[in-house]
Amino acid sequence: MEIVVISLAAFLTAILTFFSGFGLGTILMPVFAIFFPIDIAIALTGVVHFSNNLFKISLVGKHADKTVLIRFGIPAIIASFAGAWLLLRITKMPSIFEYHLWDKNFEITPVKLVIAILLVIFSLLEILPSVKKIQFSRNKLALGGVLSGFFGGLTGIQGAIRSAFLIKSGLTKEAYIATGVVIASLVDFTRLSVYSSRFKEANLHEYLILIIAATMAAIAGAFIGNKLLKKITLRFIQVLIAIMLFLIAIALGAGII
Repeated sequence: MEIVVISLAAFLTAILTFFSGFGLGTILMPVFAIFFPIDIAIALTGVVHFSNNLFKISLVGKHADKTVLIRFGIPAIIASFAGAWLLLRITKMPSIFEYHLWDKNFEITPVKLVIAILLVIFSLLEILPSVKKIQFSRNKLALGGVLSGFFGGLTGIQGAIRSAFLIKSGLTKEAYIATGVVIASLVDFTRLSVYSSRFKEANLHEYLILIIAATMAAIAGAFIGNKLLKKITLRFIQVLIAIMLFLIAIALGAGII
């Protein structure tokens, strides 16, 4: 059942990224979190996200700007180590609070609470017009790399921060897209190398079919979304997705999922 639901979610999510502005990881990670512990959900999302980005690199990677890759990418890689390391640390911390409701026990853990708060923040970054207008000059690329890499390693969500710093870097449209995809792939590869210490412990190999199915579904969705409506953002869909993410964040923070 999980394979069908997650593959469908990956397919629809990849299409919706062209409509809403939200990245694949931002929407897909909460879906994984419904079925898996939050740290495993982030790792699984990272595998699908990385695989999907490799496909995108094969399409547009040649347009990436090498100077921006160095100035933004190197700090992002280093910071992603720190974010991924922190994620592994907080997953081992004891519960903050436990409660009984509807004949069930729920627990609020540090990792769920942190991810829930950050999910709300990053969702707001994606939909608030005033926030979307925030942009940084080219001399702030290193800072952008640190922030994007750190939160990418911690939560798997990095697109909003990366875009805010790259949009004013003087890149052409093709270079902007390609550079962002390459940087995202570098961060994904880095954080997955850190998460790998938990892969065996979590028996992640048991989810190989699920990962392959979700990855193929995401690639198919990205291909179709690119063909259907590459340049249009539908505000209704954007707000609807934000509401969904808020509800999942509340459920996650409350220990319900």
